[in-house]
Amino acid sequence: MAQQKTLHDLFSDTLKDVYYAEKQILRALPKMAKNAQSEELKNAFLKHQEQTEGQVERLEQVFELLGKAARGKHCPAIVGIIDEGKEIMDEFGGSEALDAGLVASAQAVEHYEIARYGTLKTWAGQLGMTEAVTLLDATLKEEKETDALLTRLAGAETNRKAA
Repeated sequence: MAQQKTLHDLFSDTLKDVYYAEKQILRALPKMAKNAQSEELKNAFLKHQEQTEGQVERLEQVFELLGKAARGKHCPAIVGIIDEGKEIMDEFGGSEALDAGLVASAQAVEHYEIARYGTLKTWAGQLGMTEAVTLLDATLKEEKETDALLTRLAGAETNRKAA
């Protein structure tokens, strides 16, 4: 008979998923910054790249709290979201709509991360992992701040320029 999985197993599995996702995001952000036409959007991507490096470090600390090596697990969801962003860069490169597409792609990534970090934080709390809750909450706040910045840029500049 197969061993029954627990919330702890689910937490660990999802942690591997988001670790993989963050590593993929770190690879995508410089390309997005390079393609962005607006200086403010370029800077937002570069700032988030720095934040993402810190987020990876926090995830590694959570793995350490679990007594496990930091290891990612292939995440088809983030691969698909990043591929959509690459497609936008290819199809809209040089157009007035490029930055609006980049913002939309980046927000899809942010919303995925917000969902994952919110879930992990809740599960960590349920499992009594107070240090992990603190680490995950710090990242969740950064992801929400980045999403708010992207929303502001879309409303103030990129969408208007694309129209």
